[in-house]
Amino acid sequence: MSGISKRRQTKETDIALKLNLEGGAQKIKTGVGFLDHMLELLAYHAGWGLELKAQGDLHVDAHHTVEDVGILLGETLAEALGRREGLARYGEATVPMEEALAQAVVDLAVRPHFQFRGEFPKERVGQFDLELIPEFLKALAMHGRFTLHVRLFYGENAHHMAEAVFKALAYALARALGPSSAGPRSTKGEL
Repeated sequence: MSGISKRRQTKETDIALKLNLEGGAQKIKTGVGFLDHMLELLAYHAGWGLELKAQGDLHVDAHHTVEDVGILLGETLAEALGRREGLARYGEATVPMEEALAQAVVDLAVRPHFQFRGEFPKERVGQFDLELIPEFLKALAMHGRFTLHVRLFYGENAHHMAEAVFKALAYALARALGPSSAGPRSTKGEL
């Protein structure tokens, strides 16, 4: 697979990305440094190649950029998965990051749903609003057309907690995307 390229342009953002589920470099520049860091972690630990360049109305705030990156990454992932045949379908990972612990659980069946449980101990890491993490994850799951449950069990350092979430998501997706020799993992015969 050589990768899938997509673009999203609105009055608020202009985003281009290339996703290769079989690996490659991570080259990410959104204008939101903390988001870049989280996306690099996600792609690296999932084993993906991800090139992403975004321009957004950051003079307002980072919300539109973060959400639209989630939308476009989700749409690209859905396209890359195609009919989702031969995939393990389910994936789960619980990941520590020093004192923080987070869990992500994924079902790649084409029934999008998102749940986030947990709280960050403060509102921001640097200039990044942590409330945007669930917004990104929801956009990713809804537009990627999969079910995602995230639990942030505990932590003291908000940066560590966010890293644990994105790493858990990466490993859960990697497991769900793993091969299955049993055909579609559904009694319906397709996902």
